[in-house]
Amino acid sequence: MHLLRRTLMTQMLPLHPERQLGSPKVRMKQMVLDLSLGCSLLQTPLEGETADGVSKSVHRVFASMIGENEEEEEDEEEEEEEEEETTEQPTAGDVFVLEMVLNRETKKMMKEKRPRSKLPRALRGLMGEANIRFARGEREEAILMCMEIIRQAPLAHEPFSTLAMIYEDQGDMEKSLQFELIAAHLNPSNTEEWVRLAEMSLEQDNIKQAIFCYAKALKYDPTNVRYLWERSSLYEQLGEHKLAMDGYRRILNLLSPSDGERFMQLARDMAKSYYEANDAASAIEIIEEAFTKHQSLVSMEDVNIAAELYISSKQYDKALAVITDYAGIVLERKASEKSPAEEKKDDAAAVVETQESREAVTDNQSDPVAESSAAAVEKVSCCIPEGVPIDITVKLMVCLVHLNILEPLNPLLTTLVEQNPEEMGDLYLDVAEAFLDVGEYNSALPLLSALVCSERYNLAVVWLRHAECLKALGHMERAAESYTKVVDLAPLHLDARISLSTLQQQLGRPEKALEALEQMYDPDTLAQDANAAQQELKLLLHRSTLLYSQGKTYGYVDTLLTMLAMLLKVAMSRAQVCLISSSKSGERHLYLIKVPRNKISDNDDQEAANCDAKAIFAVLTSVLTKDDWWNLLLKAIYSLCDLSRYKEAELLVDSSLEYYSFYDDRQKRKELEYFGLSAAILDKNFRKAYNYIRIMVMENVNKPQLWNIFNQVTMQSQDVRHHRFCLRLMLKNPDNHALCVLNGHNAFVSGSFKHALGQYVQAFRANPDEPLYSLCIGLTFIHMASQKYVLKRHALLVQGFSFLHRYLDLRGPCQETFYNLGRGLHQLGLLHLAIHYYQKVLELPPLTLEGIETDQTDLRRDTAFNLSLIYHSSGNTRMAQKMLYTYAVV
Repeated sequence: MHLLRRTLMTQMLPLHPERQLGSPKVRMKQMVLDLSLGCSLLQTPLEGETADGVSKSVHRVFASMIGENEEEEEDEEEEEEEEEETTEQPTAGDVFVLEMVLNRETKKMMKEKRPRSKLPRALRGLMGEANIRFARGEREEAILMCMEIIRQAPLAHEPFSTLAMIYEDQGDMEKSLQFELIAAHLNPSNTEEWVRLAEMSLEQDNIKQAIFCYAKALKYDPTNVRYLWERSSLYEQLGEHKLAMDGYRRILNLLSPSDGERFMQLARDMAKSYYEANDAASAIEIIEEAFTKHQSLVSMEDVNIAAELYISSKQYDKALAVITDYAGIVLERKASEKSPAEEKKDDAAAVVETQESREAVTDNQSDPVAESSAAAVEKVSCCIPEGVPIDITVKLMVCLVHLNILEPLNPLLTTLVEQNPEEMGDLYLDVAEAFLDVGEYNSALPLLSALVCSERYNLAVVWLRHAECLKALGHMERAAESYTKVVDLAPLHLDARISLSTLQQQLGRPEKALEALEQMYDPDTLAQDANAAQQELKLLLHRSTLLYSQGKTYGYVDTLLTMLAMLLKVAMSRAQVCLISSSKSGERHLYLIKVPRNKISDNDDQEAANCDAKAIFAVLTSVLTKDDWWNLLLKAIYSLCDLSRYKEAELLVDSSLEYYSFYDDRQKRKELEYFGLSAAILDKNFRKAYNYIRIMVMENVNKPQLWNIFNQVTMQSQDVRHHRFCLRLMLKNPDNHALCVLNGHNAFVSGSFKHALGQYVQAFRANPDEPLYSLCIGLTFIHMASQKYVLKRHALLVQGFSFLHRYLDLRGPCQETFYNLGRGLHQLGLLHLAIHYYQKVLELPPLTLEGIETDQTDLRRDTAFNLSLIYHSSGNTRMAQKMLYTYAVV
């Protein structure tokens, strides 16, 4: 008999009933009833089993677990003993009946759609033992058993559920939640379990996990309104407006027609949320759906919301239709006789007015306006019933203004003006703005004047509308006063400042125009707030234009430097450049200076500063394009050079070269390098100029202009760094004539005449008709002959003068050639021959060269001075004085 009962119970083991919500002990009750049967398979039959085949020990464990008192346990034991005494051995019929009952229960449970347990049969007894151990309070043993089951059957959800209950009973809610989540993932169709996990996640402030749990529950129960509502509410808490609204839309679709009140309330809230999120189209769609499905439940609040939405979307005809359909307001047309002349004059206007009025009436409503006859023009009158809120009346006025139906506005305006502006100021402003939109400034001005005179609505936005209205009417003086009031109330309002500055400039007040465009934000705010930097940049752009038009160059440069400092903040830090304010010129202006590395910034968190700079850079580049910033930079460099502030132009170029956007552009980088070279030469910073020209000639070896600049820079710098540079570059470019001559010059200046002669001869062989090379060779021979210890001095002199005469033949007779011959003879002490050539110089006129003044090419002063030295050394002082007085006196 016992064997039969165990066999029948084994057939029911896989059908594990779903666990119910509640405390761990209550849920444990159901698990023990299910799994204790499997445990009995591993044990021998005990004496005194109950009728369902469960041993008394299991019942005692369950009783102690759910907290029954000792008296109940004793009563049960006494009853069981009596039953054992009175129970007789069951007959075959009783066994058959029991088997039939169990078969029916088994089939019934099989028909139910329940998840099939993935726990192997061999481990179900161990699972039951683990639950019993937990019920007895032996948690450690229960945990070890569950871990062993997980090791052998990792896809079974039962051990994870038991572990979750164990840790929950211990108070470790976080670990309990994690095991419950694993169990839920292994048994995902249990929607109630997912909901319970969502509630537990919310207790731990884990909203995202709660949303995930509700999504899992909705996967198996997609029509559950409660789950959708909870998930949408959580999405709203996270700021996921679109997802929240999608959930609410699903709720609307699931609501039955009998839930009209809930539908209207939810649609009302959704429309407000969409409107606050600047999604008026979706809000209108929701409210139209509500009006269509539940027309009888539309309230005045709904009419107000719908009208507001239509007006905000500029659908004034639909707003008027909603107001007339649901608020009981009637628009009527009355015919008035006119003369034939007036009839022809107003015929077109009447047709347009009729069409606009008919568009304001819905299709399902009969036209309330009577058809006009050929000799009559229609006028519109308005009938507003009692009890209509003033808000809807004002929206009706706004619609009429925008639809150009102005006849019924006079009584409505009278009704509005009777209201206290302190209480109904927002309605005053709505109507005034409607008049401003259609250009009815004379009608808007009284309403705005009443608002600016009130205490509650004496606000910047009202003063701004008042100023715009006065400006449109041509009252410039009063408009400037209103704009000044706006700037006082809202100093950060950019448009008001710009408008005030423009008005002051038109009124002939340039100083006040500049005062209106003063700086709005302090430097610390600009360094952290990207929106503030954007507003300040727009203000500075207008200020720079105004300063340039007024011819104030210093102020114009200050504005340009301020804007560029906003863009090049990080680049200026890398270039060790700082923008300071100083009054060294008598007035306070901005200047660029070079500072040591340790004084650039005291901010320890440089990475955070760089992140702020990147955010501000993104905003600045959205206001001005890369080309616009480049033009600003060029204007600043030109303006600094016009003011002879070459050092600052040089520092500005250095900072710009550290700015990646400019440096990565090869064309802009080259242009900046040329600007830096020019600024350095003008600033007489030849050492820095050499750094620029050195790179340029390396990249463009065959450009004579660059070699001319290189020669000028090296000549002025009095530095010999370029000697080795030219030698190394000559090895890479042995055929370059400029390098050959420069190396010869360097060797000549250093006293290495043989090396110089070799370089000059190389150049001479390449281009023998060039007069310069013959001159250089001749001078080299003369210097070699002038040395103290030299062999074959006569041969050197003969060769030298032969090249000088060749130079004379190639160059032709002029001041330059005769002066060079005389100077060579003068150096050798052949004074009588030197005097001959010097006198020829005095007889010839100077050369005329394009782009060079004649005074700069005239060599007569130099020649007269040399002659005076010769005459003075020979004792002829009177002739020496004559030369100086004749040619050298300024």
